[in-house]
Amino acid sequence: MSNEDVRRRDLRALWHPCTQMKDYGEEGTLPLLPIERGEGVWLYDFDGNRYLDAISSWWVNLFGHANPRINDALKDQVDRLEHVILAGCTHEPVVELSERLIDITPAGLDRVFLADNGSAGVEAALKMSFHYWRNVGQPQKIRFIGLSNAYHGETIGALSVSDVPLYRHTYEPLMLDVINVPGPDCFHREPGEDCADVARRQFAHMEQALERHAHEVAAVIVEPLVQCAGHMRMFDPEYLRLLREACDRHGVHLIADEIAVGFGRTGTLFACEQGPITPDFLCLSKGLTGGYLPMAALLTTDTVYQAFYDDYEKLNMFLHSHSYTGNPLACRAALATLDIFESEPVLERNRELAAHIARRLEPLNDHPHVADVRQHGMIAAVELVQDKASRTPYPWQERRGLDIYRHGLTRGALLRPLGNVSYLMPPYVITEEQIDFLVDVMGEGIDIATRD
Repeated sequence: MSNEDVRRRDLRALWHPCTQMKDYGEEGTLPLLPIERGEGVWLYDFDGNRYLDAISSWWVNLFGHANPRINDALKDQVDRLEHVILAGCTHEPVVELSERLIDITPAGLDRVFLADNGSAGVEAALKMSFHYWRNVGQPQKIRFIGLSNAYHGETIGALSVSDVPLYRHTYEPLMLDVINVPGPDCFHREPGEDCADVARRQFAHMEQALERHAHEVAAVIVEPLVQCAGHMRMFDPEYLRLLREACDRHGVHLIADEIAVGFGRTGTLFACEQGPITPDFLCLSKGLTGGYLPMAALLTTDTVYQAFYDDYEKLNMFLHSHSYTGNPLACRAALATLDIFESEPVLERNRELAAHIARRLEPLNDHPHVADVRQHGMIAAVELVQDKASRTPYPWQERRGLDIYRHGLTRGALLRPLGNVSYLMPPYVITEEQIDFLVDVMGEGIDIATRD
């Protein structure tokens, strides 16, 4: 089997996600990358080339490809139980996983509801909040507040509370009626402001929305600290603290979507810890299983749980289900992932790696076409602009970020961009030398991408 064999068969049969397939067809300019296997931070194609996975395969991989500890856990579980319905049945891996998630997440989150993927987890959170208010006698609370530039998934409810036009514009007629407010994006700081100042200034918009709409709002949803699909825009934890206080004061739920930023990505195990806050709903996925199998966990409070705990005849139960909910294989992968966090100094090592990323990226601040170099923990981003002084962006149609991506492939690095933003979100097993390599390749790609 060769790369060309796989490419040819793929293009006859597959429709890839988040992809204009013409880019990869006969008239296209992008190479389809066949992958045969993975090991640690590396992906290997069928022709013997390797690529450093700088983006953790869409932000899911924490401890490297083919991790021996997670592999062994799955091999053991597959001979015991591959799957069983979770409605009316239970099993040891799902019980242990739920117990351990309660133990490690912010205090007060005492119940775990499982789904199949991140979008499904957000969908469940929206429905559960809406249904809670109905069950406690406030059926008028049916709307949600989201932030500008937010992304929460691509099912209809999750897309409704998102605000990235590329994903939602086509489907506007299907959307829920959501209140959208300007967010605390630190990219838009004014001279003399730091990110905490921006958070406080921008929170006025949220306060106004809550004062006006709290009577009809079920929940506010936020991606703590980093809006990943929104071009890796970042904000200060001060906004989380202000938001938690305001939601309590106005009687509105707070949903924290940590699907992309949870499990150590921002420097703490969960980004909410930096508030520090406890949301009413915490959505987790991606890194939950170490990048092995699809699973989402929605954690909530016992107060929410008790609003659904009633006689069957009242029909107050939460009728939301997925066939593969609580899949034992996914649970064992998640437990093995948590074992690694428990037995190894992951967060301490991440802080050292994050400091090294910051040191290596810092010189890019002086590049004439770099408007911003930003970072939260193991997530770092570099934003290209046409004019540095005015921060005028390159026209999106020029797709400059793809020049960095193409160059990266020639050098053995997988640096998939977000528009004109090139970023690093690598597996935690990366070394400082491998970080050096990625930053060098990124810098070379930026020079290529910004040539007139």
